[in-house]
Amino acid sequence: MNVKIHTPKTLKAGSGIRTVKQFLLSLIATTVSIVLTFGTAAVIDHHKKQAAKKEMVMMVINDFDKTIEQMMAADTALYEASRLQLELAAHPQLFDSLRIKFMPAFGVMGMNFSETTEMIFSTSIETFNTIGNADFVNEVSTFYINRSEYQETVLDQFREETMGKQSFMSIESMLSISFPQYAYLNWSMMQRLKKLRDRCMLMMHVTNEDMRSFSKQRIISDQTDPVADAENQKRIDEWRESTEKIQQAIEKLKK
Repeated sequence: MNVKIHTPKTLKAGSGIRTVKQFLLSLIATTVSIVLTFGTAAVIDHHKKQAAKKEMVMMVINDFDKTIEQMMAADTALYEASRLQLELAAHPQLFDSLRIKFMPAFGVMGMNFSETTEMIFSTSIETFNTIGNADFVNEVSTFYINRSEYQETVLDQFREETMGKQSFMSIESMLSISFPQYAYLNWSMMQRLKKLRDRCMLMMHVTNEDMRSFSKQRIISDQTDPVADAENQKRIDEWRESTEKIQQAIEKLKK
């Protein structure tokens, strides 16, 4: 008995093989498309996170730099005052000529630190997620703790010691201020904060060139608008003119 096997029309002339190939090609194309789509999105997201991370790190280190710059200015003034105090102790007859030279040291009383960056860093949980480096976060926290200690042991104490004294009126008052102590404390704490700053830069692979570029960008963004400046000056002139006319009117009424 002869049995005939009939080949389905869909498989005749290799049509079934073509269908399988088309299916596989379609599957591969779809898979590649998905991989490219999600892979590209992942790469873009990674770059965004890295950019945000570096921006935040440099913002913090820039705040460190501003703090250290202020401490360096205080160091110069306090060190000079301690030197002048020794000279005054040896030559009290020079009081009148020396006392004016103490002025920069007394300017340290007005020194304050902006706490904006510290607050952003300390209160946002997103900060920790973005930076992703526990050691860096710990070093930054240590920096701000030390800065707070400096505020209390140098600036606040200096204000408290000098506020009630008429230092420019007598040799005794000028000599009673502990300039050598404040000069040393300022210098030693400044060195500590510099080391923390350098460790943070090294840890996060930030260079001095990076910081210079970041600082320039901040300066450009902080530049004032000439139109706004002109408007501000106009308001100041109007205020002065109005004040002068009102004062003149008051003087006439008195007569």
